[in-house]
Amino acid sequence: MVNVYPRLLGRTVRSGMPRVPMIRPFASAFALITTLIFGTALPMSGADGKIQVSDFGKTSEGVSVFKYVLTNSKGAEAAVTNYGATLIALKVPDRDGKIGDVVLGYDNVESYEKGTSYFGGTIGRYGNRIAKGQFTLDGKMFQLPTNDGPNCLHGGKIGFNKRVWAGVDRSRANAQVLELSYTSEDGEEGFPGKLQVRVTYTLAQDKNELRIDYEATTDKDTVINLTNHSYFNLTGTPSKDILQHELVLDARQFTPVDATLIPTGELRAVAGTPFDFSKATAIGARINQDDEQLKFGRGYDHNWVLERTAKGGLQVAAEVFEPSSGRVLNVLTTEPGIQFYSGNFLDGTAVGKGGQTYGHRTGLCLETQHFPDSPNHANFPSTELKPGQTYRTTTVLRFSIRK
Repeated sequence: MVNVYPRLLGRTVRSGMPRVPMIRPFASAFALITTLIFGTALPMSGADGKIQVSDFGKTSEGVSVFKYVLTNSKGAEAAVTNYGATLIALKVPDRDGKIGDVVLGYDNVESYEKGTSYFGGTIGRYGNRIAKGQFTLDGKMFQLPTNDGPNCLHGGKIGFNKRVWAGVDRSRANAQVLELSYTSEDGEEGFPGKLQVRVTYTLAQDKNELRIDYEATTDKDTVINLTNHSYFNLTGTPSKDILQHELVLDARQFTPVDATLIPTGELRAVAGTPFDFSKATAIGARINQDDEQLKFGRGYDHNWVLERTAKGGLQVAAEVFEPSSGRVLNVLTTEPGIQFYSGNFLDGTAVGKGGQTYGHRTGLCLETQHFPDSPNHANFPSTELKPGQTYRTTTVLRFSIRK
């Protein structure tokens, strides 16, 4: 099918320094063009025929949903659905050249509709938690749905991961590119402002690297914190747990939480605690220590404050090494924080791809983000977005092999 959407202009990447504003002046051309592309998703074959498109089922309301498969010359494959702008599968080689799928997910849209684990979804309007579902902006208090105990989690009861997005092929000679867009109306899940959102997945042709670019504009003051919620298992065998994965986080501080997993506002040093991943450490090495924070999260489910250099831009936030496969994942981001979640609430009830059940700690999340509950903490980097400004963040998943 011919691509019916106009080609968009290029983009820039914001700094992401913790104390640098998260938004930049908005290019006026984007406002005009996005009005043309936001709508019902359509199938596509790609300008060069490389992106593979297939049906992924229909939602409970009868809306057709599609699966887009991006491939490269190095053996990598990324599968994405426009339901939730969700990363379904990510296949990369191990040290022996064997291709394995390293993310958890489902085989059809029905399972994503019913699922509660956010596998691979684009999370918004606000990723992570907001205390009591409340925040004050411009002197007005906004009430959001409370879907995680007393708090609002991942945008409310029907977040961006439960919406149908529009898909456009932006492939070029050196990469396959899928652009997904969605309009969140003013008042959706209690958030102010009509928000126009774009998420772009780019798989480089000559390296096993998946880039995710986020961009959004609003017509009213609002708050925003977008991220991807993929669960990684670098063994490629999700029946195995992730406790032997070795993790490095480029962070000297984390944000401790209360019993409902809301940050207290403190930035606490990781040194001398089970939260110190400044050197490669097996995830399972200290996860069961007698530590109040670990008890609150039933393991790791916390935000780390990333070290940022003055130059800003994309910087390495995390590295994960899986010894049996040799796979290495480096996470680069422009964001000031990263939520490391060790799959503590997976309990074997989710039946994923190929009928595989996902047991306790069989996947780990590295959600690049602004901090949880930022609208209620003046000392956290701001998540406010105003009309005439553009929200931009970038995250890169870079895979390599260690012999």
